[in-house]
Amino acid sequence: MRSNRLALRQDDVIIPPAVNETRWYFGILLIFKLGAMKKDIPILKVEDLAIAIVPRSEDEEYHEEFWDTYLLNLKEEPIRSVLVNSRGYGEIDGEQRQTTTLRYFWEEIGPLEVVKIEPVQKAVMGIANEYWVSFSFNDYLYDKKYVFVPGSLDEMNFTEIPFLNRKGVMIK
Repeated sequence: MRSNRLALRQDDVIIPPAVNETRWYFGILLIFKLGAMKKDIPILKVEDLAIAIVPRSEDEEYHEEFWDTYLLNLKEEPIRSVLVNSRGYGEIDGEQRQTTTLRYFWEEIGPLEVVKIEPVQKAVMGIANEYWVSFSFNDYLYDKKYVFVPGSLDEMNFTEIPFLNRKGVMIK
């Protein structure tokens, strides 16, 4: 007689799935098939990548209303499949506010290259501005969250931004 229950056998350990836990079963199956556990997956640190928010120069259009956000690839090699999620959140005039989440994609950003992500209105500089960057480098998928906390976009936090030859606020 055949049983309707599936079981996974790995080194004489039988793991029966619960009736409504099909996803759990296939997840365990995948882990056993690959022979890897969560602890076996390397967590590599993002290096040589930065986000900078820079005020527009006086000769640029709308320089009084906007600053610009840039992604800087400081690596000697290109990065691929770059996805940036941006959003703002925090309190403006005593009211909790949240901006729309925007997504930007580049197939490749060359070595020692800068790309413009988006303009930032001065009106939302008093809230946290978050940029979550995911990219592929040397056959590994990296991701890192960069958060410009409220009050950080101030001249006292300015530094020289590589490749732009302008001052702004940068997070590496």
